[in-house]
Amino acid sequence: MTTTPPPPRNGLAAKLPIIVILIVAVAGFIFLRKYISFDLLAKNHADLIAFRDAHYLTSVLGFIAAYALVVGFSLPGATLMTLTGGFLFGLFPGVAYNVVAATIGACAIFLAARTGFGASLSQRMAAGGGAAARLQSALRENEWSMLFIMRLVPIVPFFLANLIPAFTGTKVSRFVISTCLGIIPGALVFTSIGSGLGEVFARGEMPDLSIFWQPHIIGPILGLAALSALPIFLKRRAP
Repeated sequence: MTTTPPPPRNGLAAKLPIIVILIVAVAGFIFLRKYISFDLLAKNHADLIAFRDAHYLTSVLGFIAAYALVVGFSLPGATLMTLTGGFLFGLFPGVAYNVVAATIGACAIFLAARTGFGASLSQRMAAGGGAAARLQSALRENEWSMLFIMRLVPIVPFFLANLIPAFTGTKVSRFVISTCLGIIPGALVFTSIGSGLGEVFARGEMPDLSIFWQPHIIGPILGLAALSALPIFLKRRAP
């Protein structure tokens, strides 16, 4: 059963949120990229720990809000934020804070894109036919599988995985569920790395993120992606 996108809303007011997000994203890429680094976290790690110890609840809420803003505006530094979550709060509950924050930010940009351009673009794709319409139809026919694959396969940029469903009429509930569950494996890996940053900084070193691509790490994640793709394969094999 296909999902019917909401009727398009015309006017600048509907498009304003996604326009603002795109402007901030471009500005952030130009002006903030050089400031977002492990050096910044290393220089301030002692102050961050002291503030967390003195104001734990404020630290949690502030961290989730900051992480959600980074994701929602597609700013550079999402990976650094995930590591910071592990550094400040440990693997648990740090991974939970990371997943909640990233899901909130992803939903914000999804809703902005869906409200501003998603409905009208979805209708144009369907009416125009051709490759765009076929892609849209394929995504809708295998929506759950595609949503999870986009989250699990590390070559799909996070911001694209937020925008593509908005332009193909995905239900909000499906987007939220697939995002929250689909980002858990990667969040576990990077939060775990972040939980050991205190020792790394104490040695005057920088974290080695290449561990993510080690077979024993990336293998199970790709296995989950393959499992998500299984319904697509079975559907094509069905007589």
